[in-house]
Amino acid sequence: MKIQKHGPVESGLPPDDTHPYRSGPWRPQVHEYDAWDLEVEGHIPEDLAGVYLRNTENALFEPVQRYHPFDGDGLMHAMSFDNGQARYASRFVKTDGFRAEQQACESLWAGIAENPGLAKAETGSGARTMMKDNGSTDVVVHRGSALASFYQCGKLWAMDPITLEDQGPLAWNGWFPSDGVSAHQKVDAHTGDLLFFNYTTTAPYMHYGVVDRDGTLANWTEIPLAGSRLPHDMAFTENWSILNEFPLGWDPQGLADGYYKNRFFNDTPTRFALIPRHGSTDQIRWFEADPTFVLHWANAYEDGDEVVLDGFFQHNPACLGYERPSPDFKGFESLDINAFASRAHRWRFNLATGQTREESLTDTVTEFPMINGRYGGRRHRYIYEARGAHGLFAFNGLIKRDVESGTEELFEFEPGVFVSETVMAPRVGSRGEDDGYLITFSIDVNADESQCLIFDAAQLAAGPVTRIRLPERICSGTHATWASAEDLANA
Repeated sequence: MKIQKHGPVESGLPPDDTHPYRSGPWRPQVHEYDAWDLEVEGHIPEDLAGVYLRNTENALFEPVQRYHPFDGDGLMHAMSFDNGQARYASRFVKTDGFRAEQQACESLWAGIAENPGLAKAETGSGARTMMKDNGSTDVVVHRGSALASFYQCGKLWAMDPITLEDQGPLAWNGWFPSDGVSAHQKVDAHTGDLLFFNYTTTAPYMHYGVVDRDGTLANWTEIPLAGSRLPHDMAFTENWSILNEFPLGWDPQGLADGYYKNRFFNDTPTRFALIPRHGSTDQIRWFEADPTFVLHWANAYEDGDEVVLDGFFQHNPACLGYERPSPDFKGFESLDINAFASRAHRWRFNLATGQTREESLTDTVTEFPMINGRYGGRRHRYIYEARGAHGLFAFNGLIKRDVESGTEELFEFEPGVFVSETVMAPRVGSRGEDDGYLITFSIDVNADESQCLIFDAAQLAAGPVTRIRLPERICSGTHATWASAEDLANA
């Protein structure tokens, strides 16, 4: 393995840190890397061409009061493939907040578990304001750039998808929403459209937008919600975009008193806003469903008069009765996806009758779904999901769900080995939905190493066909994406 090691960046954390989200699979990194001639077990498929990108939340400084794993700075990882070879790069997402705290050598903003008024900085970002836009939640590729984003709304931080060279904050013809953009923008592989939304504490509480393949803002409209909510994801079909109003939001009295407390209104129905992709507020079709919260959607598509939506229904969104992992970490029970009892679920919205039908697809608790991106907004058969470890925000298994047959295929990792959600990379010349590869990064606490794992998507349970060693054990995180060489060449 040939390695170029950059850094370290400034860090003020103790070397013997025992915080559960700054140690173990969440042990942070301080170096950036370029690596090639990598150590490979098995072989890298020659029909695998493109780049696997993964964003991670990486702690660098002691918090103002209480550290939450989603407060960490974005550290992007890229594994690019071409002609049976692979190359690795990692770079911190150079947000304004990252640069300011590197210069100050301390935390300047309060995190998600802290009072925003404790911030030392004069200005901040986020749906609740005065937070650090850390660009650490999600990543998509649009118009040839990797876009890192923050789940509480912020800028989109552009990077070269192969080298991870910093390209700065994104703007469309000089314009960008003043309230930022939420994580989980969607890219329609068939049209090149980027679909996005944001949310705030003031009416109309949500906006929705579309940027076309040429980088032109093609739609920007209000999605009026009943109050301040905490949406996290969206979905789309060929003709419709699907936004949501779940009964989870900031407590109104808390907002009036100047603080932010999540509250689940269990007597309030879920509402879905279906809007034509280039439609306006007055064209929204509203549908109601059982109260819940959905963190992530798998996909949506049109089926005659119906719009079909697959996601993960939380059967315990308030985490009632779930034991806290440690008395020292109040609220961390909600980081275990098992606490929410989230299970694959299907909603059907009938455009002719205005009625909603819904059904559970499984009794298995999973989350963090991925599909073959070529089927985004179109009828799909397979969903690739992550199984959560108990007592920790981390994943120890991958599941392939066949929504037609109802079967589940599991690959379980040994204790002490954790992975990220897995992207689906269609092989060059792919002829079927699962004709390709599943790719993930592992975090092996036992061996103190990380690997890029490649599975045959048609045979998940058979285990990895390829293991590529990374230069260093990486920190855990949230989301990833795949961009094919063909898509990058046509950007």
